[in-house]
Amino acid sequence: MGTTMTAFPPVLRFADVGRDDVPAAGGKGASLGELIRAGIRVPDGFVVTTAAFRAAVAALDLGSRVTVLDPSDGDAVAAACTELRSIVESAPLPAEVAEAVTVAYARLAGECGQPDLPVAVRSSATSEDSAEASFAGLQDTYLWVRGADSVLTHVRRCWASLYSVESVTYRLRRGIPETDLAMAVVVQQMVGSRSSGVMFTRSPLSGDRSVVAIDASWGLGSAVVSGDVTPDSFVVSKVTGEIVRRTVATKTRWHQPDPGGAGVVESDVPANLRDVPSISDEEIAELVAIARQVEAHYGCPQDIEWAVSRTASPGENVFLLQSRPETVWAGKDAAAKPAVAAPTARAFDHVFNLLGGKPPSSPES
Repeated sequence: MGTTMTAFPPVLRFADVGRDDVPAAGGKGASLGELIRAGIRVPDGFVVTTAAFRAAVAALDLGSRVTVLDPSDGDAVAAACTELRSIVESAPLPAEVAEAVTVAYARLAGECGQPDLPVAVRSSATSEDSAEASFAGLQDTYLWVRGADSVLTHVRRCWASLYSVESVTYRLRRGIPETDLAMAVVVQQMVGSRSSGVMFTRSPLSGDRSVVAIDASWGLGSAVVSGDVTPDSFVVSKVTGEIVRRTVATKTRWHQPDPGGAGVVESDVPANLRDVPSISDEEIAELVAIARQVEAHYGCPQDIEWAVSRTASPGENVFLLQSRPETVWAGKDAAAKPAVAAPTARAFDHVFNLLGGKPPSSPES
């Protein structure tokens, strides 16, 4: 354990990482730090680094139990994965890792004035921004997690997702060594989302770079990811700021924080909100301005996840939760190889494929 922790610490704050820190922070963690450096409003948090993963999982010697598996023997792989996931989820954490995560959570909660601050716990794989971005099992996300003990539990669950049937089979079929395995985990303050969604700084249908495509819905974005609601859709010209296409959907379901204090519950949208746009034209304009800023910072089109806080003041209530390079049309442009996914009818579907969500009928889910 001592050797793995000397490369970088078990926990890094978002402010301490940037786009070059994918080996330590994974794609999501590095991106969030980079957004903060670019002056974008991002809910604060920290990354449980790949060093922590290696310290916790290497001692379990699971690799030798994976490499002997035959990927064509589905039953054997499934049985082994069930056991491996259980081992990772239940194994005691190295003291240094557990203490670092507990201290980081307490500091974040203290800065926010909430001892049981709700956070999202999300896997941040070191390979997820590559051309073969998303493969099943590497996108575990847990919302509205409260308390250090629960954060530690959900960090282990993210790690354990590396031993899902899909992930193990993927590695076996492609000959990826178990010694190359690494995962960081993002722990990020939850936004009390009045509305949320994604935006795509390039048309997902045509690849047109002169527009921003925005999808939005009431409550947490997980309602759209799970297919429980059809979002509002807006296409906005980057040149004029004009909303060139506006589709307000009937939004019957939404996801809200569980009143019990942890997790998310699904319920009916109040009748007076169902056919009302979930974001205002002013918020659309701010989202487009932020999208252009992020795209300019990275120098390429972006897939962006965002939320509008129900409690923050107007002008300070739009937060970015994640941004990553667009890959489908970039791949078409480069013509280096076929795109990894077909363009989808809705920006929301396409972006959440890439951000790790699981929209209905997604080939990557």
